[in-house]
Amino acid sequence: MEDRHLGVYIHIPFCASKCGYCDFYSLAGCDGKMGKYQDALLSHIAEASSTMSPYYIDTVYFGGGTPSYYGGRRIADAFNALKRAGKVLKSAEVTVECNPDSVRRRDLHILRQEGVNRISLGVQSANDDLLKIIGRRHNFAQVKKAVRDIRAAGFDNLSVDLIYGLPNQTKDDWAETLARVLELEPEHISCYGLKLEEGTPMYDEYRDSPVIPTDDEQADMYLYAVQTLTLYNYGQYEVSNFARRGFESRHNMKYWDLEDYLGFGPGAHSCIGNTRYSFVRGLDAYMEGVTKGDNILDEYETLDELDRAAEYIMLGMRRGRGVSAEEYRRIYRSDFAPLEELLTEYEKDGWTKRLADGRWCFTPTGFLLSNLLIGSLLEAQAQQRLSAHPWMEEAAPELMGQIVLPSDREIH
Repeated sequence: MEDRHLGVYIHIPFCASKCGYCDFYSLAGCDGKMGKYQDALLSHIAEASSTMSPYYIDTVYFGGGTPSYYGGRRIADAFNALKRAGKVLKSAEVTVECNPDSVRRRDLHILRQEGVNRISLGVQSANDDLLKIIGRRHNFAQVKKAVRDIRAAGFDNLSVDLIYGLPNQTKDDWAETLARVLELEPEHISCYGLKLEEGTPMYDEYRDSPVIPTDDEQADMYLYAVQTLTLYNYGQYEVSNFARRGFESRHNMKYWDLEDYLGFGPGAHSCIGNTRYSFVRGLDAYMEGVTKGDNILDEYETLDELDRAAEYIMLGMRRGRGVSAEEYRRIYRSDFAPLEELLTEYEKDGWTKRLADGRWCFTPTGFLLSNLLIGSLLEAQAQQRLSAHPWMEEAAPELMGQIVLPSDREIH
């Protein structure tokens, strides 16, 4: 019997302060609740032992919030609780998100000693003025110091997060950020376009503001990043992610490859087989529910074959390796021809390309239009299914209305 593998995501919802653009579930000024949350988190991990028992855990991701602000000892204790409850492979990729202002040498050594082997550092920009505008607590001098400390602690897998399209940011500013980050020689770089999310301070301040770069200006920044990072041997393996060979995020690939993953913490998502669910997006409700044994589920759904086929296209086309007609026919027992017809049309426009092994993927220009293009592919897919299964016709409008393309920053 083939070994089954599982990814585990552990959400740390605490921050020193909230950034102006952030709409993740995170809290500032709640340090006094860290101890109680740790107790609930460890209890929840222990309770999930039976769910994890059929699997070998090969990726673990501590996201936030700001796990480095939570503290190395607490992270290590949570990781050890996971080791007791599940079968964590020694070769597992174990990532902890850090902010430059809360990186501590002692914590880094604790984490490395306990088996953490990958750090994801929230840099966002090399321009100190832009960092202040978006509410970051660090400057670039702190970034460089954090990277030195991370390397000194023995980490040889470092990822850096960057944001382009910031207020008043020019292409030259963005080029300077990329140049200074490349000097740090990280193994992995994520480049996200700024998206003003409703309910965030930056949405209220900058919505419809002329200081936000236009879509065309953001597109220029994105294409410059693709060109520059490719030149420096960072392969684009997903719409926003670039890595040196062998350093692609194994945990994030679980999301894009529709593999099983389990989440812990408020707002955390899980997908086991065809079942997907998430926990309540509230710290107190999560802690109380775990402590009292109450229901902490927020959303729960069972995916059918059509859902999974749609996700294969939706997520597969976000990746550099794209999708395969052979895989699609074999796994979903469906005709790929209507999709291939569209992909061929896109190829004429320079939006897609057929790889040597027959797979289809977007070009950098196609990635800029990915939401629109994927929407058309999903519509063609749904119409093809309707012709084969007329009974679906009444449900089709509702199904298409439920398809939501994930934003770049929804994946940790």
